[in-house]
Amino acid sequence: MRTYIKRIFYTIPFFVSAGFFSQQQITGTVTENSKKNITPVLIINVSNRKSTLSDTLGNFTIEVSENDELRFVKEGYYRFDKKIKQEDFRFPLMISLDKTEIEIPEVKITYKPTGNLERDNRHLNESRKVVSLRSELDEYMKSPLNEALPDNTVSKTFKPDYNAGHVSILGVLDAAVGLFKKATELKITKANYTETQDFIKKVKEEIDLEFLRKYGMNEEQIDHFLIYANDIRMMAKKYRKNFKADTVEYELKIAFSEYRKIRKLDNL
Repeated sequence: MRTYIKRIFYTIPFFVSAGFFSQQQITGTVTENSKKNITPVLIINVSNRKSTLSDTLGNFTIEVSENDELRFVKEGYYRFDKKIKQEDFRFPLMISLDKTEIEIPEVKITYKPTGNLERDNRHLNESRKVVSLRSELDEYMKSPLNEALPDNTVSKTFKPDYNAGHVSILGVLDAAVGLFKKATELKITKANYTETQDFIKKVKEEIDLEFLRKYGMNEEQIDHFLIYANDIRMMAKKYRKNFKADTVEYELKIAFSEYRKIRKLDNL
């Protein structure tokens, strides 16, 4: 019985030691299309929930194990994921991020159609080609017939196209109304007090705030920081209607990098 207990006693430290030494430090540099360094970039170890920010030169160090997945997040760039292999520990990682496409600003149409075709048509300012075509059609319709009318019979296989050669004013107005609705539906507005409180509550429910608690921050201090982060990053205004956890977490960590210096949390 004593021999069995001794075996168990010596076996347990072996497994603990193996788990301890599986974690290693890995370094690297983040660049834009392999040309220039970009900073700060948020690096998240999805497997162990640890994270860090790249420095002013784009360099970073983070604790990983083999087969862990690293995620690189930067506003204005496509997110990049990398699974760590054994050979990645031999040399520093070189990570290249691609910029996202620039979105065209939305067009706001302030004119509201009145239903008067002549007035609305004049306001929409049709192109010269359309105006010229309309004038020629009007003159043609008013001019006398120069040829004899054909027999009043129609072939059974003939399918007339009544819209050929005509410009649809109603179609132009429908398109204008559609643009107007799109411009108003996606408008970003300032969050009021209730909307801000609901947003902060959602952040606490859906975002892992362990990176704050490791600095000894209690719930009241965390609430104070969230209000600070919302004020300087305008988070409720931008994300309360389109809540993206990765983006919100990135914004929080950017704000915390400054908040930590102001509150001197590194000295705790």
